[in-house]
Amino acid sequence: MKYVSRVFLAGGLAAGLALSNVAAHAQAQPQAQTQIKPSTPAAIAAAKELLTLKNAQGIYANAIPNIVQRTKDTLLRNNLNYQGDLNEVAGVIAKNLAGRQNEIGEQMAKIYASDFTEQELKDLVTFYKSPLGQKLLLEEPKTVAASMSYMSQWAQATAQQVEEQFRAEMKKRGKPIM
Repeated sequence: MKYVSRVFLAGGLAAGLALSNVAAHAQAQPQAQTQIKPSTPAAIAAAKELLTLKNAQGIYANAIPNIVQRTKDTLLRNNLNYQGDLNEVAGVIAKNLAGRQNEIGEQMAKIYASDFTEQELKDLVTFYKSPLGQKLLLEEPKTVAASMSYMSQWAQATAQQVEEQFRAEMKKRGKPIM
């Protein structure tokens, strides 16, 4: 049981560390998602090219099927007798909404064009087309995965040390804990 709680604690810490920068940025700029600065068509085009180079579409390519599947699964929990119908309806809805995920790409391009100047976007495109930029695109997912793995291991080891210190301090107080 202690091991399981440590694993959950470590995983939570790793996820918290990974997401803390995102959350801090979101809190610091709560309107960043709702108010996008107007951009030139050229800046938006450069942002789209950058997102293509970064294969951003891979992030949201299955958004519609995933949302439909999750919704169907949720509805199915309370309506098992409608499984066949829900499966059929899921196919119809997925077909009706096909292509809507492209809205994500359009908005991402506008966000990039809002946060970076046209020239900065063009410079980023040039960078990502360079040998170093291509290497970054290729290696970064492995680097991030290795970093997350390290953070998880570090969090697990640190959680164990913290637990040991809690036990030692409580024992000094005559209140050993299990």
